[in-house]
Amino acid sequence: MDAGRETATAPAAPEDDTELARQVQTLRIAADGVRANVGQVIVGKESTIDLLLITLLCEGHALIEDVPGLGKTIMAKALARSIGVSFARIQGTADLLPSDVTGVSYFSQKAGDFEFRPGPIFAQIVLADEINRATPRTQSALLEAMQERQVTVDGQTMPLPQPFLLVATENPIELEGTFPLPEAQLDRFMVRLRVAYPSFDEERAILYRFKLTQPLDDLAPVVTGDEVVRLLPVVRAISVSQAVADYMLAIVRGTRQHPAVELGASPRAALALFRASQARAAIQGRDYVKPDDVKALAEPVLAHRLLTSAQSRLRGQNADQIIADVVAHTPVPVENVRTEGR
Repeated sequence: MDAGRETATAPAAPEDDTELARQVQTLRIAADGVRANVGQVIVGKESTIDLLLITLLCEGHALIEDVPGLGKTIMAKALARSIGVSFARIQGTADLLPSDVTGVSYFSQKAGDFEFRPGPIFAQIVLADEINRATPRTQSALLEAMQERQVTVDGQTMPLPQPFLLVATENPIELEGTFPLPEAQLDRFMVRLRVAYPSFDEERAILYRFKLTQPLDDLAPVVTGDEVVRLLPVVRAISVSQAVADYMLAIVRGTRQHPAVELGASPRAALALFRASQARAAIQGRDYVKPDDVKALAEPVLAHRLLTSAQSRLRGQNADQIIADVVAHTPVPVENVRTEGR
């Protein structure tokens, strides 16, 4: 296995508050550097870049749901180059096979034995473009990689490199010839995000930025993949008071009781919201989670996990609106959110 695919060993979480505060500031500086570096290629979209950073630091995966031509592929490539890790792209098509994703064993005449040729899933940042155009069989080949961070081929289980981030995209407009992701697979994406069209000024800046060169070609890493792995325990050490944790659970449980929802957010969703809130606090330089972190992340973390009722869909009510309604009707804690909650 090459150096880019070696599994890094993460250190233990910081043991005291002073060390935690120091490491949180190190993480914030690294996040600021990555955000600025990606910003040399992607105009605006700081909140979208932050969501990808949060997902990376939580060892989760991201689903980008938006129309073509908004820079989704370039954004994923820019993130990979900014942290100096390997990148691979999987193009979803109806004839894509699971072995095209995971790899295949072949007989090598030179070695006189079977050898394994790894597929693109063994990169550290993988873009699964138009994932809903792949067949359910091929989509399911990603489940083990997403959940267990390993791949099993011909009875042999192989770990994936660290850090590992799957960024999948799908076009919500064109549905012909697609295979919608099942709820079980949607639940394994930590966040669903949208890039959205740029503003007038942003789009003009794009025209001039790409006038002479492709900025991605000259993008250099600002941190390394090993440095990212060393920062992962810092996220889990971020303090979450009981009041804030109860606030998260009230929102999650509120989705299950909403009259427009048939299937609410799962316990996995609650844990994803918990972890994402810790990561958002960390990239902002805080060692504790605020209710504002939970509010900002409720929609991208929870909305894609809801199964809305047929009547609500007929009325034009979508999952984003339901999450906004639940958050608006959930009391916000007012006590000291710095209370120890590790």
